[in-house]
Order: sequence, then C-alpha cells, then structure tokens
Amino acid sequence: MRGGNGKVAYIDTQQTFYPMIICLHSDRIVPIAERFGMDPGAVLDNIIYARPSTSEHQDNLLLGLAAKMSEKPFKLLIVDLVITLFQVDFTGRELAECQQKLAKMLSLLIKIAEESNVAVFMTNQVLADPRGGVSSDPMKLAGRHVLARAATIRLMFGKVRGKQACLQGV
Repeated sequence: MRGGNGKVAYIDTQQTFYPMIICLHSDRIVPIAERFGMDPGAVLDNIIYARPSTSEHQDNLLLGLAAKMSEKPFKLLIVDLVITLFQVDFTGRELAECQQKLAKMLSLLIKIAEESNVAVFMTNQVLADPRGGVSSDPMKLAGRHVLARAATIRLMFGKVRGKQACLQGV
C-alpha cells in the first residue's frame, strides 16, 4: 500500500531474528497487515530470511540474492550485524586480510544496491576503545573505516540517562 511494492531480504548473522519472526508473525506483522487491509500471509511471503554461518557463506548468500533480485522486485536488504562473521572467521588472523574480505563484501552490497535499486540497511556494533580518554569517545565502530566508507548515512543509537534512547547522525 503505497510502499516499496517489493520483497525484503533479511541476513541474520547472529541467528537472533528467526525466533523473533515467529513472534513478529503473531504479535506484529499480522496486526499491522490487517490494520492496512493486507493479507498477512502475503506480507510474510515477501520476507526472505537467511542465516549464514561464515563470512564466505554470507558472500555466497549475497550472490544468490543478487540473482533473485534480478528476477523479482526487492526494495530492502537488511544485514543484521554486518561485522559478526568477519570477527569470528578472522579471530587471531591478520587485520589486513579481514579488512580486505570485509571491503569486498561491502563492494558487493553497494553493487547490489545500485543494480537492483534496493536500499541496504546494515547494523553494526560499537566496541569499547581502551585508548579512549576523558576527552575522546570511549567507543569505536567495529570494522572502523572500511565500514564507514561504505555507508551513505550512519546513525548511532545509545542509551542516555533518564531517556529511552538517543539518536545521533554520524
């Protein structure tokens, strides 16, 4: 209904969404679909879900998704925690190798976005920066500059004392 008129692909690297989709099915998606006079089953059919187990598996899933996107209209691709599998796969390895593989995957996401006219939404995490002092931010973006260069818009959410959440454009 005046929306993107396309499918959504959800890449779940931490395998935390699947239990949530069951909850969303009964608690969120169905009531939202019904509120707008839509068929809940059709809405759920427009969500494609994948759980990669390695960074290489994630790359293969993205290549497969790119092929599907040329056949059917997709409007949104979500990669929920983009850095997770790279952190697992490259623990103790050379940082440069991890950054190169991450940059390659991000280039693929950019190519998918441009060729398929799909919005890509990536979540990431921040880590405590042991070098962060009183005057500097004690947090740093996981994946640092490699991820920062790939993003067009970056938003940071955080808890603030006395408030629910804080949104900061970065």
